[in-house]
Amino acid sequence: MEQTRVARLGQKCLVLLAFTLAIVSCKEEDKTPVESVEVIEPQELYEFGFKLDDYIVKRDTIKKGDSFGEILQRNQIDYSKIFQIAEKTKDSFDIRRLQVGKPYTLLCSNDSLQQPKCFIYQPTKTDYVVINFQDSIHAYSSTKPIKYVEKEVSGIIESNISESFAKQGKSVLLAYKMSDIYAWTIDFSRLQKNDKFKVVYTEKYIDDTIYAGIDNIKAAYFLHNNEPFYAFEFETDTIKGLKDYFSEDAKNLRRAFLKAPVEYKRISSRFNLNRRIALYGNRVRPHKGTDFAASVGTPIRATANGTVIESAKRGGNGNYVKVKHNSTYTTQYLHMSKRKSKVGDFVKQGDVIGYVGMTGNTSGPHVCYRFWKNGKQVDPFKQKLPEAEPISDSLKTEYLKFIKPLKTQLDGIEFISPIEEDQILDIQTISENTITYTN
Repeated sequence: MEQTRVARLGQKCLVLLAFTLAIVSCKEEDKTPVESVEVIEPQELYEFGFKLDDYIVKRDTIKKGDSFGEILQRNQIDYSKIFQIAEKTKDSFDIRRLQVGKPYTLLCSNDSLQQPKCFIYQPTKTDYVVINFQDSIHAYSSTKPIKYVEKEVSGIIESNISESFAKQGKSVLLAYKMSDIYAWTIDFSRLQKNDKFKVVYTEKYIDDTIYAGIDNIKAAYFLHNNEPFYAFEFETDTIKGLKDYFSEDAKNLRRAFLKAPVEYKRISSRFNLNRRIALYGNRVRPHKGTDFAASVGTPIRATANGTVIESAKRGGNGNYVKVKHNSTYTTQYLHMSKRKSKVGDFVKQGDVIGYVGMTGNTSGPHVCYRFWKNGKQVDPFKQKLPEAEPISDSLKTEYLKFIKPLKTQLDGIEFISPIEEDQILDIQTISENTITYTN
């Protein structure tokens, strides 16, 4: 009995001690200063120059059969109001130009009626048209702010450059741009294992977060067969906006003419002055052009800088564009489905001047590429084509000064080995500089 009583007394003491410690602990906690909690105010959301919180926002895309009037009618705007809007804004924007698949936004009153106050149409990712009818009716065009982010990437070739970029989560467009820059100095179909590259380039972002693609390559380095090739973008004509890529010693990396005006599937017919055609009794019918077979709608590009001297649809040529490059060379592009250039336009090498089609005398989709030298049609593949113009002596000093920091930046980039590439999805290399401006 005595032992039981002592045991019970001991249990009561332990409970009392635990209770005392708990009280002391609570008091000590009470003495601890309470940390202030930072309250983050929600940020106001703006787009197209409007505070979106003030409206009910409705977004959609232009559907087949949609028109400006039908869209507004579906959203409780009567015909007389639509006619008034169309009349007052016709000098600023043609409402018939709405394209299927393009997005639009309706800003509606923030109440039970949800009456449309503003129609915003986006023909491109960056450009938009505002038709505002909440107070006075007016329309205007504008451009979203674009943020340019400078990035770096490097790699060691295992099989091809596209794979090296893909392993690092980079756009394959970088590979295409690299192949364009080095088209006349490196054959990208014959790269060697352990060839190396480094690139400084910029990406575009709309509204800070929406990726809008590769803007340009500022500088590049390629080590091919143990021979280094630097490339730096430099503007040689600020009036015409002409830019080229040059080596570290100011030599132009390209030729005056592209090898072909399209991304073609095959050459379906070559320049041949002695061609015989069975359809015409096996008589000689000279073919004074080179036919590049490609799908309808494939972009046709000017093979060199020049001025458009003809843009028409005529006879067997169908839709065609003719470009005069200088006093020696002229080129012509036949059978287009659609022409994009008009007489008097100055076009730069690589600019889209039309699209592959089957207009005129043709049995399949292709572009017939014709080439004149000193007024005589010749085979461009048998010509020793001139190099592109070098940097003028007056600009050379400025160029060498311009590329100095870029070369230092390139030389400081470390190569990413194939093993490291396999361990990452999206690598952010040495630096990432942000340049922001509003167009």
